[in-house]
Amino acid sequence: MIAISSRPRLIGQNWVTISFASTLYLCPILDLLLADVPKHWHPELRLGLQEALVNSAKHGNNLDPSKKVFVRFSIVQDHYWWVISDQGSGFKPPCKSNQNHRQTTTYSPENCCDDEKECGRGIYIIYQVFDYVEWNSKGTELTLCKRVRNNSRLPLVM
Repeated sequence: MIAISSRPRLIGQNWVTISFASTLYLCPILDLLLADVPKHWHPELRLGLQEALVNSAKHGNNLDPSKKVFVRFSIVQDHYWWVISDQGSGFKPPCKSNQNHRQTTTYSPENCCDDEKECGRGIYIIYQVFDYVEWNSKGTELTLCKRVRNNSRLPLVM
């Protein structure tokens, strides 16, 4: 079951909240999260969001159906924001990159991971897809942002 609620967070900004029981069946959730994104960005953002949601459901909540994944979503001008949180015990985020990571941090398992088990393809993809990536200190909430302009470059081709 997917629960959807809309609530104003800040003046001029509306955040939509989606919650769902931990599952790897993410197609309807991804469709909802990408509904307002320009179509040519869907493949890239779908891949990045899928990796983030899989990490929350599988690694955060251990696919426990009694635990939920929460996603808040908002569009602020040409910035698309997603805040994904789970009810797991958390983990140590792989990199400290609180500001535009492409300018300050280059993610690779070699320079960001203390333990190879903590890092994988999903985290690498997340850093490649999004312009802003930040975990909370506990590692249970991930904030993602992608700047999308109608005349901006075409999406990343992997």
